[in-house]
Amino acid sequence: MSTPEHILTVTQLTAGIKELLEMAFPALWVGGEISDLARPRSGHCYLTLKDDQSQIRAVVWRTTAGRIKFDLDDGLEVICRGRLEVYAPRGTYQLVIDEIQPKGLGALELALRQLREKLAAEGLFAAERKRRLPPFVRRIAVVTSPTGAALRDFLQVLGRRWRGADVLVVPTRVQGEGSADEIARAIAAVNRLAAPPDCLVVTRGGGSLEDLWAFNEEPVVRAIAASRVVVVSAVGHEIDVTLSDLAADVRAATPSEAAELVCPATDEIVAGLSQLQRRLRAGLLGKAAAARTRLDALARSRMLRRPFELIHDRARRLDELDGRAARAARHRVATAGNQVGVLAGRLESLSPLGVLGRGYSITRRTADGRVVRDASELTPGEEITTRFARGEAVSRVEEGGGRE
Repeated sequence: MSTPEHILTVTQLTAGIKELLEMAFPALWVGGEISDLARPRSGHCYLTLKDDQSQIRAVVWRTTAGRIKFDLDDGLEVICRGRLEVYAPRGTYQLVIDEIQPKGLGALELALRQLREKLAAEGLFAAERKRRLPPFVRRIAVVTSPTGAALRDFLQVLGRRWRGADVLVVPTRVQGEGSADEIARAIAAVNRLAAPPDCLVVTRGGGSLEDLWAFNEEPVVRAIAASRVVVVSAVGHEIDVTLSDLAADVRAATPSEAAELVCPATDEIVAGLSQLQRRLRAGLLGKAAAARTRLDALARSRMLRRPFELIHDRARRLDELDGRAARAARHRVATAGNQVGVLAGRLESLSPLGVLGRGYSITRRTADGRVVRDASELTPGEEITTRFARGEAVSRVEEGGGRE
């Protein structure tokens, strides 16, 4: 058996493969489905890209992962730009992803949809959370760029409609990296004021989805939802709807409409007051006329023309009733007397004393006072007492009596 003239080490072979692959594929686009996604605490993302027949391991380093607007999930179809890299310690190759986009849908659109579903599930867009604007505002805080057209439009419309409000402008960037955090901090700062305003307007002019993206970011939406001050969101043009619009208490299609919503028009208030004044005057005149009519009717009434006539009529009636009561009482007494006489006669006829007066007597045993009704009840020598109509006599039985 012959000996090979040149023997490669594993390290040399891997290094050659690494050089060939990385030089052959310095940059490429790959489309596939995400699976086996892992997110360790380091911030890197490890995943597998696969199709119907093959798969390849891939990695998204932390710096790149922090720039991705949407959430990566298993099963998501994506298009990735990256480069091949051979990991020599294991002899494996992987795709290092520098850019990733959802397939068939823009990254911002997907991120917007994902965040909207997440916050809606938490109830941040629920209608029952919405509060109403006060009818008259005295202090308005506006979170926006101090040099933008949105602030100019808002102040112009407000100045035409209502001059009774003070405006506090909280300057922030409304576009670009870090602008969302600035907007969220500005909203929180307004809520910490010792004398909070009556309402808070968050606004900027129109633009593309990328231009308005700060108002779709989670910190801004949560700051609006947590605000103790009523929030009006006026971001972009009428067709633009951001997550800030959904979280705010009131949505205005434009900055100009926001000014119309927070403050009434002076002309409308004056016209309304004039109408109320006319109605109040007509009502007072009508009530005065009705009162005069009632007063005239009272002045013509018999009670006011002859005030003592009713008293005299009532006195006469009282005398009549007194006479009738006296006659009724006398009749009642006489009738009762007759009834007493009749009852007394009947009682007299039934009285035991009356019976004695007709010659009868009552005999009792002296020992116990019981009435003797039968002579057989007596025994010889027993003492008895006989009651007559006048007085009584005590006697002794000589001979016991029997029945007749």
